[in-house]
Amino acid sequence: MQNFQNHFLIAMPSLDDPLFKRSVAYICEHNDEGAMGIVINHPLEVKVADLLKQLQIEFNTESPAATAHVCSGGPVQHDRGFVLHTTKEGYSSSMRLNDQLMVTTSKDILFDLTTAQAPEKFILALGYAGWTAGQLEQEIADNAWLIIPADTGIIFDLTHAEKWQSATAKIGIKPWQLTNEAGHA
Repeated sequence: MQNFQNHFLIAMPSLDDPLFKRSVAYICEHNDEGAMGIVINHPLEVKVADLLKQLQIEFNTESPAATAHVCSGGPVQHDRGFVLHTTKEGYSSSMRLNDQLMVTTSKDILFDLTTAQAPEKFILALGYAGWTAGQLEQEIADNAWLIIPADTGIIFDLTHAEKWQSATAKIGIKPWQLTNEAGHA
């Protein structure tokens, strides 16, 4: 089995499910039991400040992080927060994804997001995308997704609107070149 952890899934044009249309998902975990990822380019109307206010967490209104949009990370547990961030230890529930990235699900990170203690870069997402054993592999075989190695520049340094096109450009494809037809030799 090929492991797609630390890769992007780029939605093909044929994937017209509104939750995944033109999405880029970062795969946090992939094993025999399935896969888990976070969509990194579907912003919600909610901003980090709105979420912190709702959770009654004090925050710095002057921080650029307060105005960042929260993403819809996927349809599973969409009431639960996932912070995909540059490496910073010390939170009660974090998983190191590689040398540059971690995902934290504990509330303690939320207190830091608008302070100097925050990870250097982060995306706050509500929910995640999940696939059961073999489901992701089948969707790839059905031409629903392109797969490329993840790039932290795409995750953190681009606007949400730029991420899908930039991810496809990484493999030398322009969006107009993508087709709904699948070919298998």
